[in-house]
Amino acid sequence: MSVPIILASGSSIRAQLLRNAGVPFTVETARVDEDTAKRALLAEDAPPRDIADTLAEMKARKVSDKNPGAMVLGCDQVLDFDGELLSKPETPQDALAQLKAMRGKRHMLLSAAVIYQYGEPIWRHVGQVRLRMRMSSDAYLRDYIDRNWDSIRHAVGAYKLEEEGVRLFATIDGDYFNVLGMPLLELLNFLAVKGVIDQ
Repeated sequence: MSVPIILASGSSIRAQLLRNAGVPFTVETARVDEDTAKRALLAEDAPPRDIADTLAEMKARKVSDKNPGAMVLGCDQVLDFDGELLSKPETPQDALAQLKAMRGKRHMLLSAAVIYQYGEPIWRHVGQVRLRMRMSSDAYLRDYIDRNWDSIRHAVGAYKLEEEGVRLFATIDGDYFNVLGMPLLELLNFLAVKGVIDQ
């Protein structure tokens, strides 16, 4: 590989996805004020897709400024529930409120990825997954949160599909990699076409 790839994310799952796919990369976590940026975008009535894309681009650009020749990959994921953006729960009570509101209903996960090189975005994609939760009981949801709080407090929507969170769902329509936070197939296709990875 002649062009270095940098993942501008501290996400262990995103790093694992790239490692599992045999993509050589290094990690340099982007330091950006996501909360302030998200609030500004929401104040402008930006749609969830644009918010995910903008946050991914901010991360890629920040790390690219220090590594201009590298392909820097920034990622972000948002949860769109009836037009409202759900964030990571701050308390177990927040998690319970989110899960109770979403049960029996549909929501959408949007996973954005942007690659920067030489100070410019050279590729971007936003993957979408539609999910419908089953009608879990209050008792199960409380027990689920008690068992999984250390993990799910880091996840939008208060669940991780790759863990016990899969039991919360009735249907999932879309690419599993997007659920995990990265449009991996589209990314690999771009890297292969560019000759950065073998095909």
